[in-house]
Amino acid sequence: MMNEVFQDLLDVSVIIYLDDILIFSRNPEDHESHVKEVLQRLMDMQLFCKGSKCEFHQSTVEYLGIVVSDKGFSLDKLKIQAVQEWPTPTSVKQVQSFLGFANFVRRFVANFSQIARPLHNLVKKEVKWQWTDKEENAFRELQRAIINAPVIVHTDPNKPYFLETDASGAALGSVLSQRQEDGRLHPIRYLSESFKGAEQNYDTHDKELLAIIQSFEHWRIYLEGTILPITVYTDHCNLEYWKESRTFNRRHARWHLLLAGFHFQIMYRPGKQSTKPDALSRRADHLDIPPTDQSMLPESIFANVALILPEKEVQSRIEKALDQDESLIEILEYFRHESTAPPSVKRGFKDYEMEAGLLFYQGRILVPDVNKLREELLRIFHDSPMAGHPGRQQTLELLSRAYYWPGIRADIYLHVDGCETCQRIRLPKAKIIPTQPLEIPSRPWQHVSYDMITNLPRDGQYDCILVIINSFTKFVVLVPVSKKLKAPELAEIFLNRIWKQYGLPEKTVSDRGTVFNNKFLRALYKRLGIDPHFSSAYHPQSNGQTERVNPTIEHFLRAYASINQTDWVKWLPMTEFAYNNAMHSATGRSPFMALYGWQPALTPSNVATNVPEANKLANTIQKQWEEVAAALRQSKARLTQGRDTEVPLSFEVGEEAWLDAKNINLKTKSDKLTERRLGPFKVTEKISDRAYRLELPKTMRVHDVFYVGLLSKVKRNELQAWENRPPPITVDGEEEYEVEGIMDSQEAKGKWEYLVKWKGYGPEESTWEPKANLKNAAKHLKKYKEILRKKSLNAAKGL
Repeated sequence: MMNEVFQDLLDVSVIIYLDDILIFSRNPEDHESHVKEVLQRLMDMQLFCKGSKCEFHQSTVEYLGIVVSDKGFSLDKLKIQAVQEWPTPTSVKQVQSFLGFANFVRRFVANFSQIARPLHNLVKKEVKWQWTDKEENAFRELQRAIINAPVIVHTDPNKPYFLETDASGAALGSVLSQRQEDGRLHPIRYLSESFKGAEQNYDTHDKELLAIIQSFEHWRIYLEGTILPITVYTDHCNLEYWKESRTFNRRHARWHLLLAGFHFQIMYRPGKQSTKPDALSRRADHLDIPPTDQSMLPESIFANVALILPEKEVQSRIEKALDQDESLIEILEYFRHESTAPPSVKRGFKDYEMEAGLLFYQGRILVPDVNKLREELLRIFHDSPMAGHPGRQQTLELLSRAYYWPGIRADIYLHVDGCETCQRIRLPKAKIIPTQPLEIPSRPWQHVSYDMITNLPRDGQYDCILVIINSFTKFVVLVPVSKKLKAPELAEIFLNRIWKQYGLPEKTVSDRGTVFNNKFLRALYKRLGIDPHFSSAYHPQSNGQTERVNPTIEHFLRAYASINQTDWVKWLPMTEFAYNNAMHSATGRSPFMALYGWQPALTPSNVATNVPEANKLANTIQKQWEEVAAALRQSKARLTQGRDTEVPLSFEVGEEAWLDAKNINLKTKSDKLTERRLGPFKVTEKISDRAYRLELPKTMRVHDVFYVGLLSKVKRNELQAWENRPPPITVDGEEEYEVEGIMDSQEAKGKWEYLVKWKGYGPEESTWEPKANLKNAAKHLKKYKEILRKKSLNAAKGL
C-alpha cells in the first residue's frame, strides 16, 4: 500500500521499507517541499505518524541499521558494538546466526567471501563440526573488518571511477572508489563473491580477468557509458596488455565483447605496492590521523650511502614546493575545482592526477622547478653509490621510473656529460676490436660466462674479482677472490653462488687461465654435463660478455674507492646492485627486471614490503624472457654489423683538455682503480692538427706535447661545481694545501716520506712530502699507518 501511495516519488525523493519512510533532497529548499508532499499524502490517505518516532531536517539519520549522511553510509554504532561483543560460536546454529548478521553488513567489508569462507564451509550439512584455528581466525578477522568498516561515500558521475580487483583460488574481491575533496580515494561499493562450478578451475589469468568482468557487470549502473575512463588496478601485470591482444579463445572473445561497452584502462600495481583506496580501513573520524612512520632497514646497512637523501624527505619537499612553480598553477587550480571543470578541460589534463598531495604525470611524480629539487634527484640517481655514475640512458631510465619533469632528458644529459668524476674515470674512446657475439641462450642461467679482474691492490686476503654473468638476462655476480684461487675453490664458489640459487648451466665461457682450464674443473664439468668453452688466446673479445662488463665494474670502483685503493671489497655489493639495477642496452631492461620480473628499490624508503607471489609472476616472466630473447637477437645483429668510427678532435689555445693517463707513471697501487684521465690542463700551443702543448704541473716530469688521440674535450655544467685546483688556505700566516689522503711511503736518506694526494688536484700532482710538512694532516697519517699495520698482520697470517 505504501508503495502505491508514493509510487511516483520512490527513489526520487522517498525510500520506503514497510512502514519506515526516508525523505531525501539535494538542498533545504527542495527538502521542505518534499516533506510537505509526503505529509499531505499521508493525511489524504488517513495514515498517521507517531511524532516521537519522527525526525525532521536531519543531515544524518539511522535507517535500517545504516547511518546515512551527506558524506556517505556507515554502520550504526550499536551494530558495531554487537559484533565487538559477539561470543565465539560453539555450534553450527550459532555460526549461522553470526553469518546471517554479517551478511547484512557485507557491503562494508572488502573480500567478505574470502574471509568468511571457512565459516560457510563449517555450516554445510556434510561437514562435521570442528572449531579449529582456521575458523577462529576467520571469525576474528570478520569481527575486525566489521568493527573498522569504512564510510561508503556517495557516487558522483562527474568524477572518474577507480576499480581495484583481486582474485584468489576460491573467491574474487573488488573495490569501486572515487577521489574526494581531501585528494584521497574513498570506497563507493565492495564486491566479494566465491567462484562457482567451472570458475574454480580457471587459471590465475582468467580468474583475475573474471574479477574485472564481474565488477563491471555488478556495477553496470555506475560504470556503463562514463565520459571519463575508469582506471582498473590489478596485481596481475599481463592484464595490462589484454585489450591489445589479437588472439582470443571463445571465453575471452565473449568477455571482450562484454567489456567493449565500458570506457576503461587497466593498470598494473604489484601486491602491496598497489595504491589501495586510502579509506579502505579508515572511518570518517580517522581521516585526519597522520599515517604511522614506515619501518626502515637498519642504518648500518647504508653506512656507505651518505649521498642518498631519503626519498620520503624529497617527496615531502616536492609536495611543499608545488605551489611555488608558476608553470603548475593552472594544473593545480584545475584539481581544486575538478568536479566543476567542463569535459574539454578534463580531457586536457587527463594525463595528470593528484595523489596524497603529489602531482603525477602519466603515473610518475612531477618535480617542480624549485629549490634545486631536480638537481638533488640527479645526484641521487647518478652520483650516489647505489646508482654508480651510470651513463646517459641508464640514468634516464633509473630516474624516469618514478619521476618526471619537462626537459628531464636534456637535464640528465647535461648532468652526466658535465660530471667531473665520470670524465676522470671514464675510459677514453679508442678503436676497439669488435666483440664476438655468443650463441643466444633460451632461458636464464643456461649459459654462464666467467672472467677475472686482476691486478687490484690487496684488500685483506683479496686482490681479484671473479665476474660471473648470466648470458641471457645479463645478471652479474661479483665475488672477491685471491689471484691464487685454485680450481676446487672456484668449484665451491660455483656451488654456493650459482648452482644452489639458479641451477646447473648447460654451457660456460671463460678465458684460458689456469684456474678455468684446470684438469679438476674439466672433470667436474664432464661429470655434471656442462659444456665448457674458452676464448681465443690473446683475443679476449671472443668472450664479449665479460669484456664489456669488466670496464663497467672498474668504472664504479674508480668512482668510490679510497685514495690508497685498499677498501674496494666493501663497495662490491653496491657495485653488483648498481650494475644489475641499470638498464642493459642489449635487452632494453635491467638485469634484475629481466631475471625476477620486478624492479628493486634504489633508496631505503622505497623498499617494498612484499614481493608478488610466484604464480602471479610466472606468466609475466615467461613473456619477458621472450622479449629478452628477441632483444638479444637484435643486439647480436647490431654487434656483427657495427663498425667503429673515429671523430677527429681539435682544440683552441686556452681551451682545457683531459689527458689519457695510460702512459703516465702515477705511482698508484693499481692502474685498474686509478683515474683514466688527468687534468684538465690548459692548451698553450697548437703544434699541428695532431699535436698540442699542455700546461702541466711541475710534478709531472714528462714532455708537454701530446698526440691528439690522447686528449679529450672537457665538459662543464654550471650547476655542478668542480673543486679543480682550489687555492691554498692560510694557517698561522702560512699558505697550505688541503690533504685528501696518503697514497704511499718510502724511506729516503734515513727519513720517511709520504706520497700525498692533494684535495681538488689529480693524482698527477701528488707529491712526496716529509713528515714535518704534514703536521696538520695527523688523521690521514694515522689512517695510513693503520692500513700498513693490517697489511703486515695479513702477511704474517699468510706465513
